[in-house]
Amino acid sequence: MKATDEHNERVAKMTFASVYPHYITKVEKKGRTKQELHQVIEWLTGYTDKKIQELIDEKVNFETFFQRANLNTNAPLIKGVICGYRIEEIENLLTRQVRYLDKLVDELAKDRKMEKILRNE
Repeated sequence: MKATDEHNERVAKMTFASVYPHYITKVEKKGRTKQELHQVIEWLTGYTDKKIQELIDEKVNFETFFQRANLNTNAPLIKGVICGYRIEEIENLLTRQVRYLDKLVDELAKDRKMEKILRNE
């Protein structure tokens, strides 16, 4: 499945603050915690709890969110299918980065061990 330019633009303009509550709900419904979610976000982006809250308050879109991030060098190890797209085949860098985050949240909600989620194997 190839992402369209319109899809990539929609992803770029979506605010992190609009998606974040859904991440919280998804992981907590499966017995994981907000702190574990923040650990995953920090691993991927370098953002601390305080910085995550600042980005939410600022209502940054995903384009800004990832421009400011210090992406983990192991992020390309995140592979698989998310939202119908094979992550490693997504050509648009920003869309791929957003899908990295989506995949980590899914793995957390699926009760994978944190060492595996954070690619520490």
